[in-house]
Amino acid sequence: MNAGRYVATVPTTRVELAALVDHTLLRPEASANDVRSLCAEALELGVFSVCVSPTFVALARQELEDGDVAVASVVGFPSGAHSSQVKALEAALAVSAGAQELDMVIDLGLAVAGDWAGVQQDIAAVRSVAPDALLKVIIESAALDPAGIRAACVAAERAGADFVKTSTGFHPAGGASVEAVRAMSETVGDRLGVKASGGIRNTEDALAMVAAGASRLGLSGTRAVLDGFR
Repeated sequence: MNAGRYVATVPTTRVELAALVDHTLLRPEASANDVRSLCAEALELGVFSVCVSPTFVALARQELEDGDVAVASVVGFPSGAHSSQVKALEAALAVSAGAQELDMVIDLGLAVAGDWAGVQQDIAAVRSVAPDALLKVIIESAALDPAGIRAACVAAERAGADFVKTSTGFHPAGGASVEAVRAMSETVGDRLGVKASGGIRNTEDALAMVAAGASRLGLSGTRAVLDGFR
């Protein structure tokens, strides 16, 4: 039903670039005051959403109730090595707290083993409890070979995902790359969105990701990226 919805267009203004950004705070030591600051900055910068840990969804929703910034929560973060039932419960609780978007991590062990049916079932478990939330599936692209990246995207699409996302930003293999974004975009076409996230710290890299096919960007240093726009 999303055919043609996700077309990556390289922004020509700072405002257009900001509109692609999930302004992100996922540090384990983040406090409630940190989240309040994140939300205030999100409103100031005009980003698309904030992405926070599940425990902060209700606070973020409260802080953003008078604006147009969406709230996303991570699920199974950062390892993905949780049972599908736990991921589903976490997703349901996040939605009940006010999350409009969910960024879930796949079971990377299943992916590396080539158990794509298992990966699909894991994603489908989250999709089933949150049918109205926008679902982004984090495939941890730096830990997969090109064939694995494509297979993960196929599994995500078959399970009903809305987006595929490169990375958590916490895996030692690394974060987003232009090559991974391009492979993901080629696999899902304009049927799903592609979110580039992890290690994007300057404007040049952000624009390169969009040029490769990203229709959303996960940034923790959003202001620096936007300030570098020319």
